[in-house]
Amino acid sequence: MEGGESSKTDNPNWEVELSKYENVIASGTNSMKIKSMIMLANYSKQAPENVLSTTIPFLIQILDHDNTENDFPPSLLQEAAAYCLKCIACRGDGSMAVEMGRHGVAYSLMRLLPRAEGKMQKVVIKCLLVVVSFCNRSRTVVAANDGLEIVIGLLNTCSSDVRLYLLEILSALALRREVRKELVRLGDLRFIVEAAGVGSMVSRERASQSIGLIGVTRQARHTLVELEVIPVLVELFRVGDNGTKLVAANTLGVVSAHVDYIRPVAQAGAIPLYAELLQGSDASGKEIAEDVFCILGVAEANAVEIVGHLVRILREGDDEAIAAVADVIWDLSGYKHAISVIRDSGAILILVELLGHGSEEIKLNVSGAFAQLSYDEAGRTALADAGAIPILIDLLLNETEELRDNVVEALSNFHEDPLYRDRVSDVVNVPSFRNLQNRLISIRASNEHMTRSLRRTSVEQLIWNPDHV
Repeated sequence: MEGGESSKTDNPNWEVELSKYENVIASGTNSMKIKSMIMLANYSKQAPENVLSTTIPFLIQILDHDNTENDFPPSLLQEAAAYCLKCIACRGDGSMAVEMGRHGVAYSLMRLLPRAEGKMQKVVIKCLLVVVSFCNRSRTVVAANDGLEIVIGLLNTCSSDVRLYLLEILSALALRREVRKELVRLGDLRFIVEAAGVGSMVSRERASQSIGLIGVTRQARHTLVELEVIPVLVELFRVGDNGTKLVAANTLGVVSAHVDYIRPVAQAGAIPLYAELLQGSDASGKEIAEDVFCILGVAEANAVEIVGHLVRILREGDDEAIAAVADVIWDLSGYKHAISVIRDSGAILILVELLGHGSEEIKLNVSGAFAQLSYDEAGRTALADAGAIPILIDLLLNETEELRDNVVEALSNFHEDPLYRDRVSDVVNVPSFRNLQNRLISIRASNEHMTRSLRRTSVEQLIWNPDHV
């Protein structure tokens, strides 16, 4: 690579070429140095990583050096070095970008960025993007050296050809807690919302994740909604790959965790997307969908739409999806307005059939839903009319303790209703049933201040854990 001339062989002697490169960088003219760096950039995809690693300190030295020679303006040398570093950083799986982080390249780029203009500015920004995308150490360096303020300042004034790169840099920086806090303090959340809507899917996913962590506080959530984050997240939920869908869905659940935002989330088209997630094969997706349906179902209009999708899944879904649906119905049955919705949807007839012939998990969740429904007069009537009582009685012999507890709970509620007391009296008066009933009462008393389920972590942990903020 001496004087910019490449080896004529297909398999260069990299040690020899490296030695020539080092000699040019040490004593060559600016023109020779630029040509050598361009040649190195061209070789970056095929040169051994140990050779490329050796060149990094030389390139950083050029970035940091204020050249005063007259052959070329200083910026041309630095631009060539930044371009070369960018090409090396893009090599492979990001290991070279991590290597650059060890050498402090992010700090050098941040020192250069405020003074860079035009083409050079674009090269520096692109290099910085690659480095912070792969290297957490570099993100830390940028965050600690006014990098966020520099990026936001450029976003406020930059031309469109570098804006996308800056937004992707921001999404990478926002993975750090101190950056998210500073975004809130500076009142510049609009940029992280914009980052969730444009750019590569990886960058949009990072921005969505950060929004979910920012949105755990009430004021930040309000600001995000005012910045129209809901349609941005719904669109990302719709078009993302599986991993991105999960992040967007969870973040949207965080945003929806306030009574004022339940309807806007549904009106933006989120409910069918959560139904797809509930019916999908990903266990985490099912949990997220269950959690968010419990939030959105607080509004009666939402409950109607949700239950419509649940009935469809009950008819065409596999056992895992059906079990998840039964779990959602179990939760929704705790809302007074949802009982009539569930009754009128035809879901109870399907659930009664599943209670008799479904898998153990399905039976467990359906029995839990029936136990909850049995607290309401309209729920008891719907269950009795659908033929649930005989099946509940048969399940008293089931080996699963939790299922029996649900059955005892439901039958006890029927026994307290004069309309159905005679139909269950033969069962509830036997000593074994009384023993189960007393044990259930004792369990309830000891757990009266706890929620029914501990599975609801994907939304609640984000909402209530201040360490995530």
